[in-house]
Amino acid sequence: MPPLLEVENLTIRFGQTIAVDNISFAIPQGEVLGLVGESGSGKSVTSLAILRLLNAPITGSIRFNGTALLTLPEDRMRAHRGRDISMIFQEPMTALNPAMTIGNQIAEAVQVHHPKLSKADTRDRVLEALTQVALPDPTRRIHDYPHQFSGGQRQRIMIAMAVVNKPRLLIADEPTTALDVTVQAQILRLLRDLREQHGLSMLFISHDLAVTAQTADRVAVMQRGHIIETNTAAELFRNPQHTYTRALLAAVPTMTTNRSQPLATLIAKSI
Repeated sequence: MPPLLEVENLTIRFGQTIAVDNISFAIPQGEVLGLVGESGSGKSVTSLAILRLLNAPITGSIRFNGTALLTLPEDRMRAHRGRDISMIFQEPMTALNPAMTIGNQIAEAVQVHHPKLSKADTRDRVLEALTQVALPDPTRRIHDYPHQFSGGQRQRIMIAMAVVNKPRLLIADEPTTALDVTVQAQILRLLRDLREQHGLSMLFISHDLAVTAQTADRVAVMQRGHIIETNTAAELFRNPQHTYTRALLAAVPTMTTNRSQPLATLIAKSI
């Protein structure tokens, strides 16, 4: 069976700068691929390219379920975006519209792809999504605005918006950023539950190696626009092959880290 998502020789330029340089990866149905690397390595730009949300020259091939996304007319791409492929964007504090209730924002995501659905059925779908992400008292809180929720609750609302149309591929871009460790654990458990319930494939983007180790089946490591190592999560964290991957792991404190010594730092080298 071919992969659900196939990215081949993807290159993204901003002016004279190559942000992503000839990368390739695939995600089979039901698998979670972790995409890791330091800030600026090209992770988020790659995810935006998959959804064609970049105003930049893109070359290569992105195929979703056999369909070449980069050559689709915009109206057909819009039909995939938010329905078959959804994204949890970074920063739930700013990604939600402060002037709309959270119910209306999620309902809008439903109505774009199901315009003939009645208001009652749309509301039922919104409540089902909010219940799935364990937002407390969704029937009452559907009328509240984003500022009335905590950071962790806003992240749950973002996830509800991403899964309300039951996509096949979920792109999670730093979904636990700025959350404390307790809420972070809840969000990761929620994503695992949603994966099991819906058979989701997932591109999980993070700079947090510990979180990625808990979540991903396979991991691809990015450095300065290149994918420099790909392996199963277990093998990559146990036996990293590339010097940059080893440097990333060495920069993470553990229970056995010698606290009298400074942490390892990443030194830019030619790839």
